[in-house]
Amino acid sequence: MGLSKETTATIDFDDPKYRIKPYQQMIASCTGALVTSVFVTPLDVVKTRLQAQQKAMLSNKCFVYCNGLMDHLCPCNGKLPTWMRENGKFTGTVDALVKISKREGFFSLWSGLSPTLVLAVPATVVYFVSYEQLRLNLKDYYNRNSNKHRIHQTQPFWIPIVAGATARIWAATLVSPLELIRTKMQSQKLSYREIGEGLKTVVKYGGISGLWMGLSSTLFRDVPFSAIYWCGYEAIKKLLPPEQHTFSFNFTSGALAGSIAAFLTIPFDVVKTHQQIEMGEKRIYTEKPGKNNSSSFTNIVKRIYQQNGIQGLFTGLTPRIIKVAPACAIMIASFEHGKRFFLQYNRALAYQQEHHHPQKHR
Repeated sequence: MGLSKETTATIDFDDPKYRIKPYQQMIASCTGALVTSVFVTPLDVVKTRLQAQQKAMLSNKCFVYCNGLMDHLCPCNGKLPTWMRENGKFTGTVDALVKISKREGFFSLWSGLSPTLVLAVPATVVYFVSYEQLRLNLKDYYNRNSNKHRIHQTQPFWIPIVAGATARIWAATLVSPLELIRTKMQSQKLSYREIGEGLKTVVKYGGISGLWMGLSSTLFRDVPFSAIYWCGYEAIKKLLPPEQHTFSFNFTSGALAGSIAAFLTIPFDVVKTHQQIEMGEKRIYTEKPGKNNSSSFTNIVKRIYQQNGIQGLFTGLTPRIIKVAPACAIMIASFEHGKRFFLQYNRALAYQQEHHHPQKHR
């Protein structure tokens, strides 16, 4: 028999006896990444097309294409994918959505989804599974070594901060070499057979460390964002008991935590975008990618301050929040829904084993 709603509602979602396995976390995070990509991609296709019609996009320059899960560098040298350079003048987001749907078909709004999923999904899976494993292990360690005797385990505020920051470092470090090669391949239309040659070129001129070119600029923004996001999200979750953590509650919590993190880290995002574009030009348009480095963090801050003052470091705050909030909301709500499903499955399985196992031996 199954479990009653009452019994299911009172379980501890971090109970070691029923907590979900790593492979179940992988399925939940993969599902979340796919759902997020499907919902966010149309907005980013529109944003990219709006950017592409601007005069500022000159030859041998790059712009940053964000899908809510990862950032991608795109060249502006006429080698853009078709979906990024279709003709058409758009006055705004809604106008672009309508015109693209009418002229090119409704499903053209999901053009470019496949390249997005190649790295975004694995990176997201690594990130979320790493966070969950680190958080649960740190929580277990803390409660084992705490002098206070508690019926239920507690989770201090610093655990999500440490787990979130560490998980982001690990995921970014793992994906960075792949992203470098992907950027080079996509811009120069290289075949998969030429991946080896591309790797040799990078290592030849920059050494093994050349494979992680640009990682520091990524970590400057993503690590603080991740730490703040998870700290905020876990704090919001404590406002209601676990049985009231519905899909809509997790969705709202993710959007709020993402907005707060985006607001507090916007200066890092502005600097990171400048570094990313500068480094992208060197990655794509030079034959010795390992030898070139983008300007330092402090130099870019000085340059922005000299050109636009302190407000320059907060440029693009509204578009960033508009992008980040729904992506965080959809991803975390889908992930938590998957966790709840597997948790209830594990508990039902344990219940059946405990109550029906003796009958099998009669």
